[in-house]
Amino acid sequence: MREESGARINISEGSCPERIVTITGPTDAIFKAFSMIALKFEEDINTSMTNSTVTSKPPVTLRLVVPASQCGSLIGKGGSKIKEIRESTGAQVQVAGDMLPNSTERAVTISGTPDAIIQCVKQICVVMLESPPKGATIPYRPKPASAPIIFAGGQAFTIQGQYAIPHPDLTKLHQLAMQHPPFTPLGQTTPGFPGLDATTPTSSHELTIPNDLIGCIIGRQGSKINEIRQMSGAQIKIANATEGSAERQVTITGSPANISLAQYLINASIYFLKSECLGDAMQSMVHA
Repeated sequence: MREESGARINISEGSCPERIVTITGPTDAIFKAFSMIALKFEEDINTSMTNSTVTSKPPVTLRLVVPASQCGSLIGKGGSKIKEIRESTGAQVQVAGDMLPNSTERAVTISGTPDAIIQCVKQICVVMLESPPKGATIPYRPKPASAPIIFAGGQAFTIQGQYAIPHPDLTKLHQLAMQHPPFTPLGQTTPGFPGLDATTPTSSHELTIPNDLIGCIIGRQGSKINEIRQMSGAQIKIANATEGSAERQVTITGSPANISLAQYLINASIYFLKSECLGDAMQSMVHA
């Protein structure tokens, strides 16, 4: 791609759920690189559908990282500019309302055919050239995080990129959780789940949770976090909010099985909240 496009293409390092691809060079070289990336994504979608029962082909999706100070120009007065871009290119464009963690940048998601995406990128680049960023930009740097977990057909899967990887250990924990009541008898400090042995050596695991999602883990008056503690048998501490930080530190202590179940319950809480938000957003789009 570098040789054919003439652009510099760098991919950030690290075992993160997301990685930043930075494309630098003349405008034509950048568009060529974006075109090649979009075509590669479409190729992957076609390959994944070869033995799939899915009949509708999903669109190619790219997520751009844009300084928040330029997003107003991209949206335009009353949404006029983003509407114009959508109509002229045929691509779907969504500008995130919140800034990415620990940065002054926002995500702009583009979906459509490879040709629609490249035309959309061209128009976005024109807007960004006409309206340079204001002030200093703090770039988004993805952090390592636990893979999100979903459950389907009684099986647990961790999400890695575009793929769901079966996770037999968490499947067993999920099945145990479904077979036993969520609350322990009065006076019992750990749930009576078979396999969650209180004599197993304890360890600690830390998670970082965005501030805007911490409420779904704590629950009303601490009801959700107490339920997660009781179901998992793990000790869970949530650090106080730090001024200027967009995240909160969560420390889970217990046996490996306790920690795994606590992680599942926390991820599940976040997953269901995001699903509800997506449903609300889709409903709003329908009404709009």
